Amino acid sequence: MFKISPALAATALALVILTAPAGPVAAQNLFAPAATVNESVVTEFEVQQRVQFLQILNASGAGRGAALESLIDERLRNEAIRDAGLALNEQAINEGLEEFAGRANLTRDEFTQALARAGVAPETFRDFVVNGIAWRELIRARYGARVDVSEAEIDRALASQGSSGSNIRVLVSEIIIPAPPPEAARVAALAEEIATSTTPAQFSAYARAHSATASRDAGGHLPWQALSNLPPALQPLILALGPGQVTDPLNIPNAVALFQLRDIEESGAPQRSYSAIDYAAYYMAGGRSTETLQQAANLRAQIDVCDDLYTFAKGQPDGALERETKPPADLPSDFALELSKLDPGEVSTALTRSDGQALVFLMLCGRTAEQNAEVSREDVANAIRQRRLSGFADSLLSELRADARIAVK
Repeated sequence: MFKISPALAATALALVILTAPAGPVAAQNLFAPAATVNESVVTEFEVQQRVQFLQILNASGAGRGAALESLIDERLRNEAIRDAGLALNEQAINEGLEEFAGRANLTRDEFTQALARAGVAPETFRDFVVNGIAWRELIRARYGARVDVSEAEIDRALASQGSSGSNIRVLVSEIIIPAPPPEAARVAALAEEIATSTTPAQFSAYARAHSATASRDAGGHLPWQALSNLPPALQPLILALGPGQVTDPLNIPNAVALFQLRDIEESGAPQRSYSAIDYAAYYMAGGRSTETLQQAANLRAQIDVCDDLYTFAKGQPDGALERETKPPADLPSDFALELSKLDPGEVSTALTRSDGQALVFLMLCGRTAEQNAEVSREDVANAIRQRRLSGFADSLLSELRADARIAVK
């Protein structure tokens, strides 16, 4: 089916009203068959009418060949609609015609008059719109129950990026050392020592010995990541480093963090920016004790998405589970660090609260891309459904074509 611009260029239609020649198309054998589709005939008159109609709408591919193909498809769709016993009432048809004309800020009568000035019959307009409405109804009736959209799919769509431009990527190593109050002075001295590291090997040795993050076994090495994914407060600190250099110790709740830049590059990947980060924090008594870390590992094996945590939080004291959606700049600094490394559904157990007595089971629920900040989840779900229904429609039309007897004259 032709893709008609939603704007439908009101100015272009106004130009049609003022300049289009009146009267029918040039006389020739207008009712000779241009094609046959099973038992149905497409006439030359219909082809010429469709060409003029599509040209007025400023549709892409509005030549004779494309117009003929669209009419053949229309015949096939009409057969499927008829075989399904689907019929539109006059109210639905009139509403469809009014809605179509309204895209050009015209009433149905004004739109029909504009077409008449260009020699396009009202039936051409009506047939085009009615076939489109009835076909969509058929597809919804046949495939609607098969189109389910999961919450995870909505999350991925909201996180998708539409921006362009170059992006700075960084290769960093991390060390986060727990520093409950009794250990604060010792950890501060150790962090100052680590900050003097001059090689990746030195820094990695410290990470394996002292870091509490999941990356410790890899020497604190993190994979390439976009600079913009890092917490806003950390980005300028990383940019100020040269390869091999280490940040000053950064104090975060109950811990000290250090980062070493290993490499930096500018890529052609889209620049990512997010308006909101959705996360869950489940606080587990016992801090970083072996028993609590094992409980956290067991919990991780039993959940897939943030909503699963509500089951485990039942009966727990108020505040045991927090579910928040915040702009990146408003995140707690240590949460921001850990969440920047996670994909939706992934978990970090590197952090603590309550002077180290509570382990933070931190889970990333989703990210919302900046350009999607005002988009509702229902709008996203509807868009995904429509894309899937469109795929079913294309597939059904291909089957109808494969089974049809089509002859172009």
